[in-house]
Amino acid sequence: MTLPGPWSYSSLKKFKTCPKQFAEVKVFRNFKEPEFTEATLYGKEFHTAAEKYIRDGIPLPEAFAYVRPHLDTLRNIEGEKFCEIEMGLTKDLAPCGFRDPGVWVRGVADLLIVNRKKGVARVVDYKAGRSAKYADTAQLELMALMVFKHFPEITKVKAGLLFVVANHFKPAEYVAAEEKTYWRQWMQDVGRLEQAHRTGVWNPNPSGLCRRHCVVETCPHWGPETRGR
Repeated sequence: MTLPGPWSYSSLKKFKTCPKQFAEVKVFRNFKEPEFTEATLYGKEFHTAAEKYIRDGIPLPEAFAYVRPHLDTLRNIEGEKFCEIEMGLTKDLAPCGFRDPGVWVRGVADLLIVNRKKGVARVVDYKAGRSAKYADTAQLELMALMVFKHFPEITKVKAGLLFVVANHFKPAEYVAAEEKTYWRQWMQDVGRLEQAHRTGVWNPNPSGLCRRHCVVETCPHWGPETRGR
């Protein structure tokens, strides 16, 4: 079964959180999630400022001056720097362009630093959330897998989530020798997504998110707290 379009870390996470919500929003488009929130707008502004600072040396706006020490550390790391780099892989896990016709999975790295001589790369993803309590490094693993394919000379990826507001850095490390092991869970999850597309079965996965953070008003688990908004 071939998916109707490429998947990404965020889309697969949405599917795993609740297949029904994923289908109603992403597949059938019966409901639309808010395009921007205060947090996403802040995050977007920071991503732009960080990219200009690291790539072009343009001074950070005063609102983000408190993050300068972290960004200076990243700027001083030896290696070729790519900001907001888009990568894709085909179903056969061959490297391809982000928008190529055969792209199967897509990903964007906020910052990628490649040291070809040492065979080491660094991937950093900026987070604007106020807490790092539920930090999920899975997206770093997926980006590392893409880096191994796009930069075959890289044998190790040192990665991390930089929570700019919470002033916290969540590290992770991946080695090319373990690629097959890393891919195993991704393939299982994508297989479930493919099965849902094939069968048309999108079961709800009720949780604490249903009442306050779901837009699918037709779902029986969409509760009174949301109805009263």
